[in-house]
Amino acid sequence: MKISGMLVITIVFAAVLAGKASPQSDSAIMARHWVKSKAWARDLKVNVYHDVNALEFYNQYHKATAMWDKVFAYLADTKMLDTIKPGTYPVDGKNIYAIITEGPEKTEETAKWESHRKYIDLHYVIRGKEKMGVAAVSAATIIVPYNEEKDGANYTADGKYYIGTPAEFYLFFPSEAHRPNLHIDGYDTVKKLVIKIKYVQ
Repeated sequence: MKISGMLVITIVFAAVLAGKASPQSDSAIMARHWVKSKAWARDLKVNVYHDVNALEFYNQYHKATAMWDKVFAYLADTKMLDTIKPGTYPVDGKNIYAIITEGPEKTEETAKWESHRKYIDLHYVIRGKEKMGVAAVSAATIIVPYNEEKDGANYTADGKYYIGTPAEFYLFFPSEAHRPNLHIDGYDTVKKLVIKIKYVQ
């Protein structure tokens, strides 16, 4: 018998309330089922990458659902993304803004590991391909301390790498250092969207 994603989430949550399992581990299980159910996606066709921090995604979405719905509505507008010119665009005041770039990617020497505290980064390759890395901030070595004005810090790190394509988007939370925009042979020009999403404490 096929069980819906929302039903599984409800069952897991009920087990936690009943004290039958560890709340921390079962919250993570519930969050993974929620991500896979795509209850958050609405009209969005592309999926989030499979290693997303599901629990952080779940928590942030439910703390500011209306804000995230605006993010995914923007991301779902494929016609607009295909024609929009490079620049910075407001989506929801200081809560959400979009950055469009189109051009060459970075080399291994110039691409930096970074993290942010005020904003979550959503990265989406509109056209082309790029390599990007992710690593836990707790396991990275700081080389440039956090700058509040720029909302960024830089690191050296050993992370896991992914190939970004138009089929999926990536979410990087404050606990995650990321290294985007790495060049892939055959893709000299890449059109890219980064949405900055206010992190809710």
